[in-house]
Amino acid sequence: MKKLVLNINKLTFGYTKQKLIYQDFNLKLYRGEIKSVVGSSGSGKSTLFELITNNIKPIKGELKSLKISSIYQDPYGSFHPTYTIQNQLNDIIDDFSELPFLLERFGLSLDFLNKKPHQLSGGQLQRCSIIRAILMKPDLLLADEPTSALDNIIALDVMKVLISFVDRFGILLITHDEDLARWCSDEIINIENNKIRK
Repeated sequence: MKKLVLNINKLTFGYTKQKLIYQDFNLKLYRGEIKSVVGSSGSGKSTLFELITNNIKPIKGELKSLKISSIYQDPYGSFHPTYTIQNQLNDIIDDFSELPFLLERFGLSLDFLNKKPHQLSGGQLQRCSIIRAILMKPDLLLADEPTSALDNIIALDVMKVLISFVDRFGILLITHDEDLARWCSDEIINIENNKIRK
């Protein structure tokens, strides 16, 4: 039986009650699944992640999730600027046994761990962010435009590697790239017209 990692039931939310972003919105995500949330800027994609992580509260409805880790669109904003990558991993991760394997899979060397965020390119730092998220051993991985800092060829390679780990968790992906969503997703949720496509 598949493990349910995210259950959203009859979610209603808006920054004002007169203009709701979500009304009776439902979503289930299981381990081994990838579901993508698409829509234009300002349509409420990132708001959904804020609701899932309990940073904002719904007007009504229920959100339940198992252990979460996140990959953010801006990798520089997700790391402390004055500490090395290794120091920042030490703060949140207990088991580093898989780190050399993950670095190799994502095309990075051990040298990157001793650098500070500003010493890395956006693409390199985003791959560090993805490795960090996997090392946290989540049940649910929230990925907000995880390849936006990468060029197209590297982005495709990184997504292929990330998807290869989907048997460990469920992935909820925010993307403006509908081609990417169609390529990798079991289901696509279009926020703007509340349509779900499999």
